[in-house]
Amino acid sequence: MATIPFRSFLVPGQLVSHPDHPEWGEGQVQSAIGKRVTVMFPHAGKVAVDATVVQLNVLS
Repeated sequence: MATIPFRSFLVPGQLVSHPDHPEWGEGQVQSAIGKRVTVMFPHAGKVAVDATVVQLNVLS
């Protein structure tokens, strides 16, 4: 039986925050490919997040 690959529900342009690093500020999703989500945070720069490990908070 084949398993369905994980796919993040986030889309480029969405604003998010990182639950463990609120000091990074309001980030904007740059890309979401499979479980890898790349976010540009104003106080941390570009961060790659594994969406199966970290649940980003959607702000808009």
